[in-house]
Amino acid sequence: MTKAQTKAQTKAQTKAQTKAQTMAQTMAQTMAQTKAQPCEQASRMFHTVLVANRGEIAVRVIRTLRAMGLRSVAVYSDADAGARHVRDADVAVRIGPAPAAASYLSIDAILDAAARTGAQAVHPGYGFLSENAAFARACACVGLVFVGPPAAAIEAMGDKIRAKATVVAAGVPVIPGSDGLACDDDALAAAADALGYPVLLKPSAGGGGKGLRVVHRAQDLPEAIAGARREARGAFGDATLLVERFIAIARHLEIQVLADAHGGVVHLGERECSLQRRHQKIVEEAPSVLLDAATRARMGQCAVAVAQAVGYTGVGTVEFIVPADTPDRFFFLEMNTRLQVEHPVTELVTGLDLVEWQLRVATGEPLGFRQDDVRFDGHAVEARVYAEDPAGGFLPTGGRVLRLREPAGSGVRVDSGLRAGDTVGSDYDPLLAKVIAHGPDRDTALRRLDAALAQTSILGLGTNVAFLRDLIADADVQAGKLDTGLVERRNPRSAQLPEHVLAAAALRALLALESTGAVVDPFELPGGWRIGEPAWTRWRMQASGYQPVEVRTRGRAADAELVVGEGAVTRASAWWDDGDLVAAVDRITRRYTCAVDGAALWLGRDGHSWKLGEQALDAARRTEQDLGGAVHAPMPGTVIAVDVTEGQRVTTGARLLVLEAMKMEHVLIAPITGVVRKLRARPGDTVERDAVLLTLVSARPKGGRIGPQ
Repeated sequence: MTKAQTKAQTKAQTKAQTKAQTMAQTMAQTMAQTKAQPCEQASRMFHTVLVANRGEIAVRVIRTLRAMGLRSVAVYSDADAGARHVRDADVAVRIGPAPAAASYLSIDAILDAAARTGAQAVHPGYGFLSENAAFARACACVGLVFVGPPAAAIEAMGDKIRAKATVVAAGVPVIPGSDGLACDDDALAAAADALGYPVLLKPSAGGGGKGLRVVHRAQDLPEAIAGARREARGAFGDATLLVERFIAIARHLEIQVLADAHGGVVHLGERECSLQRRHQKIVEEAPSVLLDAATRARMGQCAVAVAQAVGYTGVGTVEFIVPADTPDRFFFLEMNTRLQVEHPVTELVTGLDLVEWQLRVATGEPLGFRQDDVRFDGHAVEARVYAEDPAGGFLPTGGRVLRLREPAGSGVRVDSGLRAGDTVGSDYDPLLAKVIAHGPDRDTALRRLDAALAQTSILGLGTNVAFLRDLIADADVQAGKLDTGLVERRNPRSAQLPEHVLAAAALRALLALESTGAVVDPFELPGGWRIGEPAWTRWRMQASGYQPVEVRTRGRAADAELVVGEGAVTRASAWWDDGDLVAAVDRITRRYTCAVDGAALWLGRDGHSWKLGEQALDAARRTEQDLGGAVHAPMPGTVIAVDVTEGQRVTTGARLLVLEAMKMEHVLIAPITGVVRKLRARPGDTVERDAVLLTLVSARPKGGRIGPQ
């Protein structure tokens, strides 16, 4: 950073701090007025709670409601009519069609469901309406207890610009950046120039990594601002942005706070959340190996100060960024005014049920304990299971859950909203489940988590389970050397397809040929019987993303000879056991979860899942132009922008269009230099995975110009 930039930044920070103090005073007056409004005074006693959410968090909240003897009400969209949370609740109410805006984000629909079922309180879970101040106020105005903080606290922390002003006034360090008083494109550009590149663009509203953009050069800023505003507007209804210094190598830590309505506030320790992709967490743990006792105490005190500054009640999380080169320094990032996805690791090390405490605080009960009474036991690690393709840039996937096996065992907990038969679409977040492990120390917790992920099998769609196993086995992860860029530096790729999977697929096909009745004619047996030497049966097996391989079998499934590709002849056998396929090849026996979907065979083992099929021996090969020419949708989603026209010439890497899937934007670029033909995509179109969006006809330089071939 130049001297001029340093001087400008210092001046901007001084100005921002003065304005922040003024803004904080105004906010305090607003909160005091808001608390005096009648709508904030809902009755505190309740026996029926409506859970205004879906998936694994709804299931998890319902579990605690049942344990406390409280009646639960679930809500569901048309897409979730048969979902697990609907089945688990005492009562369930349909609230609208699949799109979240018409169901889970509809305040009127939620309030109507509460009125129809006699609910006296609403638990918002996380996401959707959980940090919506208007929803909290609407609940209070109709006499419903909102199981969360006051609406004023949600507003204060939900807007990152106002949040920074609040915490600066409370003496908590913040990342240098724009003050938020001027948020147009020119003001953002000026702030970025003063800070020096790289910078981070972030929406003032919302969270979850949506709308974040890292910008390394001034010339890239306009496009980044446009994309960030568009994504923020779509996700949060607010396109306001701020710009901050980008800390390239950093750790992401957060402090869990718990506050009652009587002034009692404690923190429940920290969580390490540095393992992320697309600015979203995938593995979290408690405690962090980074913090010493003194830094932990200071960070905890800052988190408590933030909660006190906004009159917080209930469960909340104060997030901090820690530069890797100065682990004793930290900066306020944001406050999440709700339960966090990763709350189970805190529950396992403290022994507290955070959902129970949310409910108890919502009834007006005081905490009854102080900071010195909080005790920590052992170590816990959580892995988030997503419907996504790590080797494909973590793009969302989807499909029907054909078979499901979730882990169990000592120190293992699973928070899941899945059940076999569910369809995972593009309407909601791709989070499917969380696998959490606890142990007396970090090494034990990691070993238990790995074993639990190895037991996890979800067939019918792509997931990140195998990738999670690879990640927690990484040498730096094992050593606790974490930072927010570690996952992206590892650049996950598709692993080589194991030969035993191809062998198992062929043996399963051989098993399917076995007759279920009496057989007289030896030619009807699947063993290849002939006069003389038995014949080989050839299977052309192909797994998704891999080249086809020929597998030969000879004999019956109970005792066969088998050859994979150009390999040697081995003895093999296979049988069914409790719905699993068991295959013994070359004296090694392996068990696979198995499911069939039309012509596709799904096999699962050790956290992996493979989709296989048989390819006709005379299948035509696609030409090189065919392989590069068609641009397919990499996941199900909605087309939100098309940047090319029919007949337009583009070069390799040019932006073609933008898809939105599960509230995240994904830019599709040209795989070759060519001319746009058969443009089918239009803004607003809903497309399935692998749908052809357009075709690029290969073009080469000719006579100093680019022309179609």
